[in-house]
Amino acid sequence: MMEAEKNGNILMQKYEVGKLLGQGTFAKVYHARNIETSQSVAIKVIDKDKIFKVGLMEQIKREISVMKLVRHPNIVQLYEVMATKSKIYFVLEYVKGGELFNKIAKGKLREDASRKYFQQLVSAVDFCHSRGVYHRDLKPENLLVDENGNLKISDFGLSALAESRRQDGLLHTTCGTPAYVAPEVISRKGYDGAKVDTWSCGVILFVLMAGYLPFQDSNLMEMYRKIGKADFKCPPWFPSDVRKLVSRILDPNPRTRMPITKIVECFWFKKGIDNKLIRKNIEMKGKVSALTDVNVVFSSTGIGSNNNKLVDVEQDVAKITNLNAFDIISLSEGFNLSGLFEESEKRKEARFTSSQSASTIISKLEDAATCSKMTIKKKEGGVLKMEGANEGRKGVLSIDAEIFEVTPAFHLVEIKKNNGDTLEYENLFKQDMKPALKDIVWAWQGESKDQQAKDHNQS
Repeated sequence: MMEAEKNGNILMQKYEVGKLLGQGTFAKVYHARNIETSQSVAIKVIDKDKIFKVGLMEQIKREISVMKLVRHPNIVQLYEVMATKSKIYFVLEYVKGGELFNKIAKGKLREDASRKYFQQLVSAVDFCHSRGVYHRDLKPENLLVDENGNLKISDFGLSALAESRRQDGLLHTTCGTPAYVAPEVISRKGYDGAKVDTWSCGVILFVLMAGYLPFQDSNLMEMYRKIGKADFKCPPWFPSDVRKLVSRILDPNPRTRMPITKIVECFWFKKGIDNKLIRKNIEMKGKVSALTDVNVVFSSTGIGSNNNKLVDVEQDVAKITNLNAFDIISLSEGFNLSGLFEESEKRKEARFTSSQSASTIISKLEDAATCSKMTIKKKEGGVLKMEGANEGRKGVLSIDAEIFEVTPAFHLVEIKKNNGDTLEYENLFKQDMKPALKDIVWAWQGESKDQQAKDHNQS
């Protein structure tokens, strides 16, 4: 089962863990029940040691961040993430109906059923793309169906954010499942994540309606050749509208491939579409997620660093981003995920908690900057940017301070070097900045109580 982290079948005093639903090389998935609400959930358990040994840190970081970025009725929701020294626990929406693959394995679906699933798939993918998120491994095995017959996309482990593009604007990591992969991915010349997902949607539509794959061959290289030339035939029962649509989506040239924006406009796609789905998609797209990119997620949880905007302090300090249960992991000794992703790298940021208001913290940070002979260059997006007066060994020292709201009366503050010499930063932080902040600090993260008491007495 889940060994030491569980008290009997109870995990973290919150979830009653039940049967094993499935397992892979690095993770096991259990059915569980929220003790307080009785809600069914799925808990994905990842062994830290295993992912360290095979270098999967970045992939887990990506999975966490992507699932935080996408909230949509047709995407499996991540409720929270918990951690101990040896395990990471993803608490996910429990989808009772199982894989769409199991339905297709029994044979092709009726046109109206295929269209409904395709509409929901495209709606979710379109939403992901509006958030700069590309799945890159869409296939029926990653599509679940809930007890109400609604599609849910799962497994974002191979997703890639727009930030991972190179200067040419293309993604360069080869991944995905061969039968569903676009020609440009196979060619390893770089690709547009949105166009790759569109291709996979086309393959899925074909499979739903045909009951088999458009590209298949016992010889993998021959299958790749067929994919590269879009060498496939629609079965005779495909309506002409579907033939035309599939042919335009499965275009081997990504430049002329039908984009999602055009798919949603075609007559066959719009037929019988649930207006609630359209309204929901527009509504969801209109909402700006509080966590707008991967680095924000990581910086607020001790996983990495961030230079990006969260809120405008000058407009309204009350808008500082809330932290959920996952984010608060970073505040608890023994539950800090930073060690997972920075095991061999010295941390370049310091974090403290404070029971003071955001405006008081900002004021004190400004005082600390003055004490450190630094000037405030910018106050934007909840980030205070401080710069030294003189050029040091590695240029002008630049420090960012960012505030996150845990509760209205409790905040997490992260201070990190943005530019300049690390030794210069560490000396200035320890000798000037840290003592200047002592009146507002509840606790410095990662320090023992004895060390904090010693620092307080010295200052």
